[in-house]
Amino acid sequence: MNTLRILLSTDNHLGYAEDDNIRGNDSFAALEEVLFLAKEYRCDMVLLAGDLFHHNRPTRRTLYKTMDIFKRYCMGPGAIQVQIVSGSADDATAAVAAAGRGGGGGGGGGATNKNTNTNSPFVRGYVNYEDENYSVDLPVFSIHGNHDDPSRDGGNSELYAALDLLDVSNLVNYFGKQQDAKDIRVDPILLKKGTTQVALYGLGSMRDERLNRMWRGEHLTFSRPAEQDPNNNKNGGGGGNNGNDDPAQQWFNIFALHQNRDRGRGAKNCIKEDMIPDWMDFICWGHEHECDIEVTESVVGTFRISQPGSSVATSLVEGESMRKKIGILDIREGQFRLTAIPLTQVRSFVLGTVRLADERNLDPDEPKVDTKVSKLLEDKVRVLIHDAREKRRELLIDAEEGGNVLAKYYNNSNDDGIAGIPLKHTLHKEDEVLVRLKVDHTGFAAVNSQRFGAKFVGETANPSDILLFTRKRSESKSQTKSMKEVKPIEPGDVEEMDIEELIVEQFEASNTRLELFDDKKISLALDAYVGKSEARAINEALEKLLGKQQNRLFKSGVDTAAEGLGKVKPEDADDKPDMGKKKKGKKTKRTKSEDYDEEEEDAEQSFEDNDMMEEDPPPKSRS
Repeated sequence: MNTLRILLSTDNHLGYAEDDNIRGNDSFAALEEVLFLAKEYRCDMVLLAGDLFHHNRPTRRTLYKTMDIFKRYCMGPGAIQVQIVSGSADDATAAVAAAGRGGGGGGGGGATNKNTNTNSPFVRGYVNYEDENYSVDLPVFSIHGNHDDPSRDGGNSELYAALDLLDVSNLVNYFGKQQDAKDIRVDPILLKKGTTQVALYGLGSMRDERLNRMWRGEHLTFSRPAEQDPNNNKNGGGGGNNGNDDPAQQWFNIFALHQNRDRGRGAKNCIKEDMIPDWMDFICWGHEHECDIEVTESVVGTFRISQPGSSVATSLVEGESMRKKIGILDIREGQFRLTAIPLTQVRSFVLGTVRLADERNLDPDEPKVDTKVSKLLEDKVRVLIHDAREKRRELLIDAEEGGNVLAKYYNNSNDDGIAGIPLKHTLHKEDEVLVRLKVDHTGFAAVNSQRFGAKFVGETANPSDILLFTRKRSESKSQTKSMKEVKPIEPGDVEEMDIEELIVEQFEASNTRLELFDDKKISLALDAYVGKSEARAINEALEKLLGKQQNRLFKSGVDTAAEGLGKVKPEDADDKPDMGKKKKGKKTKRTKSEDYDEEEEDAEQSFEDNDMMEEDPPPKSRS
């Protein structure tokens, strides 16, 4: 009764490739397996660390399937053993809320004393199983990711995420959504089961550069339970125990976030581990798709990190080929244990490479070399297909030994198919695996990918993009300032960055940046228009930037825009309060957090996608 059990999962990307006849159900099958295992292992709750949905505005089909899955696994008459002490650290010493039903420790019937504190980490101020009109027996807590972050509908100013729909339907507890874009306060959800106490913190995805600036500029603070730190000091205290010798009074601090990890991306394009408060105990790190779920020690040495990774492959890269798992986190009076469980509803994927110049039997000057290249690649792909199917067989054996009861349905199946598997959504044609062969064709012509892939229809789930051609780039002779002489971008580079990053890079590389407008903010507006379907994002961004420039030019006292270009720069329009000439005798004082941009647009809560790896577009449907 004193052990709090939490299932950890992240980056489910529901709706990815939903129009594909083979892979369209993969993301839903993986989510259903996650919730099935949560019920099978009698977890007290599920924690999702962002990107539940793949698209910012999921289709009605995706929403229907998602709500159906959550309804079947999260609604029921079972007793909830976890009590909500409060939804805010301000109320940490308040009386324990009656959060259970039956044997749930809160009396009979559903609890009615909802916490509607404005500082509550919950979007609606209270947890779903406190609503007396609903019967929830598996609470799910989720933050948003960069794919499903809040965005605006039409000309409205309110920001809503797809998770808001699940939250208002009492299917998911959406937390970590920040209403104030300038000063962020992260309040914990205080949970209690017997003598075990957990403070759950969550921070929805933000643009890494902005969050990094706010974090270092002290515009982000963490509240703490009163027993830990009466002053709610961000950096106060030593750890979860906080010097308290009584284990029953210790708070175990969990932090769920969805950001880039420090993997050589630069100081401002990620969140460094030493930025996280050292009194945290456990970090559930979302956004990174590679499964690294085993607990690792942080660089500061005071907390542990688990990276569950994605439950469905959204790009054909090496990180996605790792075995995908979920974690069962058991917490008892300040101590914890993590058990990793392999997932079976994951399409097998292997990656291979070949360099044509290293193949002895290939001569680029030979008349029929194209035929030989095609035959060579075909043989290598068939080896990959065999390896992928063998990899799945090994997975199912290991999964059954590792405690996943679903694996036995596959291991005991016959040629007639899987009988009795207790899932509504399963992999469709799991023998059609994912393979990717990276081909360095320097000195050779590329093979037609569509014609080549047609040979493997029925054997692979991605016949149209099996091959990825690369070649060694030739070094540029010189770099000039003229836009005409800017080195063209080769296809390989396009696949590794977003369109807004390409725009900024092109302007910087050619040394011809925009003079009136800030190209970086325009690229953010472009991302909101394309990725978030905000129809007026570009118009509003241009109008706002134009208005600011007009005001600066007016204050500077110039007669023409051309005359004022030397005085007003795009970046100055947002960072400096006055572009006019300084008056004599007056000095401008620098504030402590001058690097923090107070005029960042509120719409920047729909942040740019700094994905941890290149993302392939969803495959087209095949008839």
